[in-house]
Amino acid sequence: MLVIYTPQVTNRIRYVFDLFFKEQMQISYKVTSSMDEFRVTEGPKIVYDSRPQEDCLCFGAVFLLFQRGISQQDLTVTEHNYLKIFYQIEGEEFVLPFDPFAAAFYLVSRYEEYLPHANDRHDRFPPEESFAYRNGFLQVPVVNHYIKLVQLKIQEHYPELKFATEKFKYKPTFDVDSAYNYRGKGPFRNLGGLARSFLQGNFTEATDRVKVLSGNKQDPYDTYDYLLELHGKHDYKPVFFFLLGDYDEFDKGISINVTQFQSLIKSIADDAEVGIHPSYASNTDTSKLRREINRLSRTLKRDVRISRQHFLKLKFPDTYRNLMEQDIEEDYTIGYAALPGFRASICSSFYFYDLGRENKTLLKLYPFAFMDATLNYYMKLKPHEALETVKPLIDEVKDVNGLLITLWHNSSFCEADEWVGWRHMYEQMVEYVKSP
Repeated sequence: MLVIYTPQVTNRIRYVFDLFFKEQMQISYKVTSSMDEFRVTEGPKIVYDSRPQEDCLCFGAVFLLFQRGISQQDLTVTEHNYLKIFYQIEGEEFVLPFDPFAAAFYLVSRYEEYLPHANDRHDRFPPEESFAYRNGFLQVPVVNHYIKLVQLKIQEHYPELKFATEKFKYKPTFDVDSAYNYRGKGPFRNLGGLARSFLQGNFTEATDRVKVLSGNKQDPYDTYDYLLELHGKHDYKPVFFFLLGDYDEFDKGISINVTQFQSLIKSIADDAEVGIHPSYASNTDTSKLRREINRLSRTLKRDVRISRQHFLKLKFPDTYRNLMEQDIEEDYTIGYAALPGFRASICSSFYFYDLGRENKTLLKLYPFAFMDATLNYYMKLKPHEALETVKPLIDEVKDVNGLLITLWHNSSFCEADEWVGWRHMYEQMVEYVKSP
């Protein structure tokens, strides 16, 4: 067991120590604010304080973890061993020139998203507003590096202390915004689609629609067998998030009343994890969120515990509070639509800390590294350019033995229009993930 002295034990301190020692290093620890107790303790022990203690392994502390509430932070970024750091500490008595615990807390709690900022047109926190982007480390999971750095310093001082050896993992995830391109959409939507195709002179699309609806061709968005076979071959268990919101401007999925759609969801759930994809409209309407979760629960005949927001609509802390009220236990929304990278500067799962209520919650967050739409729509990359763009991100996760999560859509594998060539790109990406 590792014993830690700090002059004051706060919820923030317990949260970040849990992240470092319990969840990532997987060692037991005890924190105390009694120096007398600390002094008589034998075995591995460290100090976390603004004042160094003699003959101890001391990590310098800034004010952040001893505070309550939210205030503007005056942060300066420097480098230590090529790693971006902030909350610098002066004094040779300390083992590191910065406070890794405060820095990690600031990043994973998404502290800056509670501060005044400009949102994008979908009322989302944009990556360009982020501290990580402005200081050039959005594509680096610096929190994982901070954890490894602290572990290294403790291991050097206490070689008898045994830490868990983590391995790199990959979890492919898929948002099903529209289960089918033509099937299951009803006569009015299909007639409207046909009329639009003719007016635009897109006779190929019109022909495809007729062939699919007459049963002579597979729907282009029906890529599920391909995806399950591909990931089964590599022993990856994917996660599918289904949009079950009512038809709206940004929610154009298929009605859950369509029997074929219900059968698809049940079939996917036999071979993969299935979660809810809360609609755009549900982000500000908890009754819609509850209704959509209930729809999926009735279809699966079991409780729904995982989610990812449609359009990545995420507002701190409201979105997560709403999800917890509906008994959601895991959420996969942490990431950006406009740029690849690590929104919380970490590539491991972690628990949501509610800064407004100053408490660690039971909602576990799973950050994704990049999304297909980001590469294609936002960055306008060709498939081969996208592959070269994501390789460094994959390498970053491998370097810290983290968890790589990717976000793709079933429709992105249709091999039509703007998605021609992306199926091959994805296969190459999976091969790169598998490579040593």
